[in-house]
Amino acid sequence: MGMLKTIAQAWKVAEIRSKMIFTLLMLVVFRIGSNIPVPNINRTVLDQMFTGEAGLLDLFDLFSGGAFSNFTIFALSITPYITASIIIQLLTMAFPYFQRLAQEGTEGRKKMAQITRYLTVVLGLVQAIGLTVGLFRKAVIDKSAFSIIVVVLVLTAGTAFLMWLGEQINDKGVGNGISLIIFAGIVARIPSGIRSLATSVEDGAISIVTLVILVVVAVLVVAGVVLIQEGQRRIPVQYAKRVVGRKMYGGQSTHIPMKVNQSGVIPIIFALSILQFPLTITYFFPNSGFTAWVTKWLSPAGNPGVWIYAVLNVVLIIAFTYFYTGVSFNPKEVASNLKSNGGFIPGIRPGKATEDYLSKVMSRITVVGALFLALIATLPTIISVLTPLQIHFGGTSLLIAVGVALETVRALENQMLMRNYQGFLK
Repeated sequence: MGMLKTIAQAWKVAEIRSKMIFTLLMLVVFRIGSNIPVPNINRTVLDQMFTGEAGLLDLFDLFSGGAFSNFTIFALSITPYITASIIIQLLTMAFPYFQRLAQEGTEGRKKMAQITRYLTVVLGLVQAIGLTVGLFRKAVIDKSAFSIIVVVLVLTAGTAFLMWLGEQINDKGVGNGISLIIFAGIVARIPSGIRSLATSVEDGAISIVTLVILVVVAVLVVAGVVLIQEGQRRIPVQYAKRVVGRKMYGGQSTHIPMKVNQSGVIPIIFALSILQFPLTITYFFPNSGFTAWVTKWLSPAGNPGVWIYAVLNVVLIIAFTYFYTGVSFNPKEVASNLKSNGGFIPGIRPGKATEDYLSKVMSRITVVGALFLALIATLPTIISVLTPLQIHFGGTSLLIAVGVALETVRALENQMLMRNYQGFLK
């Protein structure tokens, strides 16, 4: 209710309302483009390719809102940009050049954004070539060089256009443009999911009681996602008083917010990419012995593969959660900043003791976040094994959708607060 109230209040403000309308129009453009097919593609062959398990391709289809399986102009979606952003983030920790850019403020961020754009186009081009020449080659009608080049350029241009669309939302709209594009793709799959459930009920595949239980579980999962996404441990910080000239500074109390889910949805994506990579390879060799072995031992559709898959998924998610939390939160840097600014945690000595304390707290709360991510990610698999339901709107979708929704509402609140603050200054 609080979210709806915030949106209603923001809609009453003309300036914010125009930004919201602009954002919606950009998302409409995205959805229109997601239904424009790439030229020179046999739709019948394409439909046959996605009748079964598609491995890692499911992740691409999730981000594209179905545009990938339909091979439209936005088939690559924004995944090359996400990959480029992660690569640049990792390079920032490893190479002094990128570290300097990160510390140069606005100009440095602009330079890194420009490098990310170039890398996105390169990755999009490579991915487009791989899909056109490799995976979707059977669906290409005319296999001449010119025809292949046209398909590759259309796919790459689609990714570049989506990147530009996201930046336009950032500048003239509300919220994070890239996140909202992914959010729109995920939400677009909800009607088909509801239609599939309704068909299952009509055919007698599932009972009304099972459907009610599913709805209750879905509501509880969404509530849990919101709770974990918003959950944080607040470490109290006290700043010592100091006299500069005739003025006294410091003495105030604040806190360090340490999020329960510091790594977001990244661990699930990494774990999913590793686990489903063998399944993706089997798609290229459907009748080989390797395919039969992977289907039995490592596939969610195999027995005992479904249980091995679930266990490996949990282990990888927990490992990646700790890894990415360590990447995004540096206790040594936080402790150093506190000490240099005269801040300290009550009862903890500044310096190494503060660093050890922050590491200990983060390690403990990360356990909760990691276990929750593992539960959310494996829940659809468990439901599919124990019930006749096939859940396609999984944990990754929920985490992204809920996270983006909360982030967008906070952006609206910040814009309303800034507007009121500017009005007060006038």
